[in-house]
Amino acid sequence: MSSLILHGRRFFELEKWRHLRFAVNESFSTAADVSLHLQDGPKGHNFTVSNYLVESLGFTTKLAESISRKVSFNDKVNPDSVLSLLRIHRFTDSQISTIITDYPQVLIADAERSLSPKLQFLKSRGASTSELTEVLSKVPKILGSKKDKTLSRYYDFVKEIVQADKSSKFQKLSPSSSLLSHGSKQENKIRNISVLRELGMPQKLLFSLLTSHVQFVCGKDKFEESLKKVLEMGFDPTTTTLSFVGALRMLYALSHNTIKARVEVYKRLGFSVEDVWAIFKEWPIFLGYAEKNIADSIETFLELGFSRDEFVMTVKRHPQCLGLSVETVKKKTEFLVKEMGFADKGSGFKPFSTWKQPGEEDVTKVYVMKHDVDEQLVAELMGIFTRGPVSTK
Repeated sequence: MSSLILHGRRFFELEKWRHLRFAVNESFSTAADVSLHLQDGPKGHNFTVSNYLVESLGFTTKLAESISRKVSFNDKVNPDSVLSLLRIHRFTDSQISTIITDYPQVLIADAERSLSPKLQFLKSRGASTSELTEVLSKVPKILGSKKDKTLSRYYDFVKEIVQADKSSKFQKLSPSSSLLSHGSKQENKIRNISVLRELGMPQKLLFSLLTSHVQFVCGKDKFEESLKKVLEMGFDPTTTTLSFVGALRMLYALSHNTIKARVEVYKRLGFSVEDVWAIFKEWPIFLGYAEKNIADSIETFLELGFSRDEFVMTVKRHPQCLGLSVETVKKKTEFLVKEMGFADKGSGFKPFSTWKQPGEEDVTKVYVMKHDVDEQLVAELMGIFTRGPVSTK
């Protein structure tokens, strides 16, 4: 594994409560008023997760709404208990905000019977307040561990990384035997993440992999083999982290014969072997599409007026379009034709330069201003079928 590391170095996210409606006679109006009052928040409106986050933690509306799509609760009793517990254990407001942002599910955990025992357990092992709050605010998801053994193992590993990364010089990790159980998936995961750290993968992504359920990071021989291939292909875990992880996952999941068969499918469609691997470097999931998905995709584009050559060129420039569903492709095209004023296929529909119109950037601006939509979304929609994303600046 050490030689692999050296080798690698060379290549380099509650729904709102519905308003209570009472179809009752006036004699029940008082009871209805009481029921409504019980729902009201401090400002007299119905309780929502996003409002709670804004009022209790000072989150922006945008962030609060984003978090509210990941966790749901009907009142503030339980989340208040969680926040109170964290403050008792001297987590700062900043650390609490980080914890809720990264792991909002903690707000629905049982503060008394789940969270408190875990915090006490970690302290009983010698964790100081400053250490405890720092480690858990880095990887709050480990609080979801069901077993003390798993909790302590991950906690110790995160602590080791955090402490090592504080040094001005890179420190190689040497996980102690207490972190490892011979042959276990957790042992493999810790060992593999240590290797990825040595290759320069950012701390935040390392911690994300640690608490994830992805299979490749729990492998042993296959992991080493896949990692070697990814490094040889020029993926850099320090700069192209998401592509790096995507490529590693794909090569780990697919057998040699499956990869060979997928390449042959693309060759029959007009892609060269070099094209396939160039696209893979940009969009690793490209190799994971089944033959039927690929066939369905090309048929969709052909029905929209693309020639086979245009389809190949579109995928080479925007490989993500291959993974779009038939409905999505048609909706994006309809958007461009109907809303952006592009010609449809019956009057010279073309995906590239002949489809591009003078002042296209101005059209984007006008549409954005008129419909109050996300500029980047419009640019992305247009970019899918043109030479590249259209600037909205």
